[in-house]
Order: sequence, then C-alpha cells, then structure tokens
Amino acid sequence: MRLDFLPSWRLTVYLAKTFVVRIFAVLAMLVLVLQILDLLGTSGEILAVDGNSEAQLWTYVSLRAPQLVARFLPYSVLLATILTLATLNQNSEVIAMKAAGLSAHQILAPLVLTAALVSLLSFGFNERIVTRATATLSAWEKADWGPVPVGSSIKSNIYMADGDAILVARTAVGSGDAMRLGGVTWYRRDPNLMLTEQWRATDARWTGDGWELSAPRRFTVSTAKLDTMPDTVVGAGITPREIAISSVNADAQDIVTLRKSIDALKDAGRRTEELEGRWWHKISGPLSAALMPLLGAVAAFGLARSGQLFVRAVIGMALGFAYFVVDNAALAIGNFGGYPPFLAAWSPFLLFALIGELVLLKTEE
Repeated sequence: MRLDFLPSWRLTVYLAKTFVVRIFAVLAMLVLVLQILDLLGTSGEILAVDGNSEAQLWTYVSLRAPQLVARFLPYSVLLATILTLATLNQNSEVIAMKAAGLSAHQILAPLVLTAALVSLLSFGFNERIVTRATATLSAWEKADWGPVPVGSSIKSNIYMADGDAILVARTAVGSGDAMRLGGVTWYRRDPNLMLTEQWRATDARWTGDGWELSAPRRFTVSTAKLDTMPDTVVGAGITPREIAISSVNADAQDIVTLRKSIDALKDAGRRTEELEGRWWHKISGPLSAALMPLLGAVAAFGLARSGQLFVRAVIGMALGFAYFVVDNAALAIGNFGGYPPFLAAWSPFLLFALIGELVLLKTEE
C-alpha cells in the first residue's frame, strides 16, 4: 500500500471534500471581516464626492474584494490545513489511517493535490479578474473617487517632460493610437524653467502629431489671465508608447502584458529587475497555496492526548506565516538588486518546501 500515492479513492474524496469546505469557509470569513474594516475606513472619502452614493460603495466592494481574495487565499489554505489535520488527529482518524498502512505522505497527498488545484484556480483568478480590478481601483483612487474610469490598460499619475514643457495626466486609458488621457495639465516653461503658461483639459487624444486638448483653459502667468481656448495639440515629443512604459503597475497587468512591458522597458534601457521579480512571483505566489499542507502537516502527527496538539498547531501556523514574511522580504531585497529576480521569487518556496519536508519526516514518528 505504501507504493500507491493515492491508495484509497474513497479516502481521497473524503479528505479533499473536508479540506475544500474549510478553505472556502475560512476564506469567506477573512474576506468578510477585512472587507468591512476596509470599507469603514474608505466609505467616508467615497461618499464625500458629489454624486457618489451607496452604488459607489458597492462598486468599491466589487473591486476591492478580488484583491482580498487573492491576498488571503494562501492564508486560508494554511488555516484550513491546520483545522483539518488537527480535527483528524483529535478524532484518532490519523492513527486509523497509519494503522491501515498509510504513510504520512499518503495521508497528506489528497490535501496537497487539492491545494495544487486551488493554486491553479488562484492563478487564473488573478490573471483574469484581480489585475483588471486593481487597474480600475487604482485609477479610481487617483481620480479622488470621482467617475469610475472605463477601459483597459488604465494607468495613473502620468508625468512626462517634453523639452522645457511638462505633461501631467491623472489617467491614461487604452494603448497605442487609441490611448486617451484624463485630467490633463500642460505646463509651458521658458528656457530658465520658469512657468509661463498652464493649460488644463478634461481629456486629450493622440493625433499622431501630439496630444489634442479638448476645450482647454489657459492660464497665462505674466498677465494672470484665464482664457478658454479651442482644441490645441501639445506634447508632440511624448508618444503613447513612452507613456505606456513610464509607469508599469505589475499588480494591474496579467503575466503576458507584464512581459511585454518588461521587454519594452529593456529596449528603452530602463531597469527591470523589480518587474521581473514580480513576473516570476505571479507564478510562485499562487503556487504557495500548494505548499501550505506541507507546512501545516505538523498538526497531524503525534498523540492528541499528550497535550501537544495545540503546540503542534501553533508550530504549523508559525511555519506558514514565516514563509510569507520571508517571501515578502526576498521580494524586497530583489527589488534593490540583492537577489536575481528568479531567486527572489522562488527561493522562499524552495526553502520552505525543504523545511516542511524535514519537519514532516521528523514528526511522523
């Protein structure tokens, strides 16, 4: 029986079903509590904007909830692992399985496979939903909770120089020649970099020769006069491609788009180590859920009546949370160039996989 990875289909289904129920129960509890706390801190700012009402609060919840799900899903898998294994241990089900000839790895196999499936679902959820929600929420926040920006490839806080002039925009929506800027300000300066004119427009579009400001208002510094001007083209030296690579939010781009942004930055001679680390972490991050059963396995073995079950559960939680601390630290060190991007994203996963396997072998007896 020890030669079979999953020796009992019925036992596999039983363990997987128990594990899945606990994962989503813990996740729902965490997301609900954290969403309420987050909404309490943000609702005042949203409702302070004229025209915003309860509908905008629900919009915020719909954009914020996917981020919370993505962030706390691995934690939920860890806590569900400890709850599942501690319950099995307390009810002597682990002893029964070991008496039937199952090894520790065979007992954990259904949980690891279930967690691996959750990792795949998490990856797809992050790529298809979380990135879009993050892009929209970031742009909405930069717009001071005004009208929600609509579109794909949303960028925020654009600041570009064209000679002595400066182009500032709150948002950039779209890509290529279809890109449109929102909340645009164009500053003209003299050769001594003193401000001479300030142009403001609600939006601007790319014409091929520059950015056409829609019904701009011009403030002339020398005369302190404010004029409404016809549509005017400015910023001929600032192309949509330069804006696209000026500000890259890794959390708001899927893995394919982020790779294209990294390649564009490399072609422009920009530093990309931080973004490359984030790119690798888009894979290793969701996969961390598959590691949690191994780190929490210490709660499954040992006699429950010895009074050490609680201690073992705490050790499992400590191992899991230590992984997340080391993972964030490795990414931060990688951002400063201390680690290569691949090593920054994958070294915590490989390190704690070895630690979890070592603890499992030491505690199996």
